[in-house]
Amino acid sequence: MSLPFRHLTRSSSRLSSASGPLSRPSWGASYTSGTRFKSSLLDIPVAADQVTLPDIDPSKLEINRTTKPKTPPLSKDLVFGHTFTDHMLMIPWSAKSGWAAPRIEPYGPLSLEPSCTVLHYAQTIFEGMKAYQQTNGTITLFRPDMNMRRMNTSAQRIALPGFNGEALLELIKRLVRLDSRWIPTEPGHSLYIRPTMIGTQRAIGVNPPSEALLYVICCPVGPYYPNGFKPVSLHGTTEYVRAAPGGTGAFKLGVNYAPGVMPQKAAAKLGYAQNLWLHGPEHYLTEVGTMNLFVVFKHADGTHELVTPPLDGMILPGVTRDSVLSLARSHANGTQKFELPDKMVVTERSVSMKEVKAAAENGSLVELFGAGTAAVITTVDKIGYLGEDVIIPTGADGMGPVSRTIWKELVGRQTGTIPSKWSVVVD
Repeated sequence: MSLPFRHLTRSSSRLSSASGPLSRPSWGASYTSGTRFKSSLLDIPVAADQVTLPDIDPSKLEINRTTKPKTPPLSKDLVFGHTFTDHMLMIPWSAKSGWAAPRIEPYGPLSLEPSCTVLHYAQTIFEGMKAYQQTNGTITLFRPDMNMRRMNTSAQRIALPGFNGEALLELIKRLVRLDSRWIPTEPGHSLYIRPTMIGTQRAIGVNPPSEALLYVICCPVGPYYPNGFKPVSLHGTTEYVRAAPGGTGAFKLGVNYAPGVMPQKAAAKLGYAQNLWLHGPEHYLTEVGTMNLFVVFKHADGTHELVTPPLDGMILPGVTRDSVLSLARSHANGTQKFELPDKMVVTERSVSMKEVKAAAENGSLVELFGAGTAAVITTVDKIGYLGEDVIIPTGADGMGPVSRTIWKELVGRQTGTIPSKWSVVVD
């Protein structure tokens, strides 16, 4: 599978590429010439393979049930990402024969040779999604089609093989059904699902791997905040960069996460829970830890503006991010009405720390929060920035007027208390 990159050139008036002129967006990469442009990685067309190889085929699934089923732990004892179910899904791939027959087998160690490319060149991608057991016993997944599309896009970014997302989703449903007794039934609990693909070619060399493995594991999880919401503090990080224009920040790659561990430790030593990743000399806000970012401003005419940084090639197109925007926009345009400010606009634009700090000082900053699969919504109460703390308003319950309602609407759709086409039944 080839991934043609369009060559970008800079000029004082416009940008051009091999495929024609590109319009000049308002936010994007900062270069020494001062020109800023939007990364077009998410729009890159993928060339078709010259030889059609077998795709993932659910009809060929082989199931080897465990002979030693484990006892799921009590929900009160769950630690996120530490307990795994009885089974896992495995689908090998090779450049010669395509995707092999999928297998569900007992959860256990992988057998990898020391020369495997994933161990040397970080050829790995992953996704995070959840299954919920509703009060009537129905098991649902939340917007899994978006996870499948994003996983395919991430695979292409580092030359791992693409696949039929609907076929993989059917296999994930089979795995979830097989291990359904592991889904906690208490409110706020779910089964976290981690699809992963790694390059397994047994050779040292920076090339597209000729062998790969797609596997899926699951773990029961409780609410991210078991004792209620607690806003977090952020360190406005100017010393390190999470992602760069033209890089891999818009893709769910393992390589994006390891470099953030050391800055996270540095932020913790300063007394902050997470990094607020800032970019460029303007200190534009990008993401919060591993979550997408939202800011709410109140303008002089009473309008509330919900702002999130645009998908410029550095920002991960999160499923929860898209869900927040969809709900807020449906309220703003009158399609649906929620407990949100009557006068409300939703924008995707750049936001600098200068703007956030000024809004905090003049009282026009309403709230700031992160959004992601694990926590759904995480509110922020202060940002350490250039030696001082910028205080962010929060309510008595730790949330703000927008995040509180959005969280209720999202969780309602995830758990089935609010009917939604986003909930996909595992039948």
